[in-house]
Amino acid sequence: MSEYGKELQEKQKIKNWYNLSETQFGKYVKDTLKKRKTIDNPSEVLIQKMEKRLDNAIFRLGLAPSHPQARQMVSHKYFMVNGRVTNIPSYDLKKGDKISLHAGVEKRNIFKSIKAGAKKSAPPSWLKLDKDKVEAQVVGNPTLEEVAPPGEISAIFEFFSR
Repeated sequence: MSEYGKELQEKQKIKNWYNLSETQFGKYVKDTLKKRKTIDNPSEVLIQKMEKRLDNAIFRLGLAPSHPQARQMVSHKYFMVNGRVTNIPSYDLKKGDKISLHAGVEKRNIFKSIKAGAKKSAPPSWLKLDKDKVEAQVVGNPTLEEVAPPGEISAIFEFFSR
């Protein structure tokens, strides 16, 4: 396989792992490439941007069984961020943000699976989950070691540098 083919394959792995469109993923990478000279570890910055999306945080908390379902739940206004209903899956979470269930969700059948998923899950260190109330708080930043993405991130930067 050619170098281009390997880089494309790595890009596709990460893009599909986060369930992002080509445009969304490209924006994240290009923003990171622009700041490349001012940051120490561009790979970690890229992963942090994608990990701190609201739909990804919902998936990492165990409130949804997959990235696509987490995205759909956010789009259907199941969650609030800092007390405000949010239906934007790409919402960028910041340290101190609180994620909670929207009040109307308790009446729906899916609420039972959300609560069961929350009780079974072990959230990452950058998220703190109150399993009884099904509320979470962003307490830090994700690290590259903790996330362990399926592809080689440096190959992605090479792909987009062309």
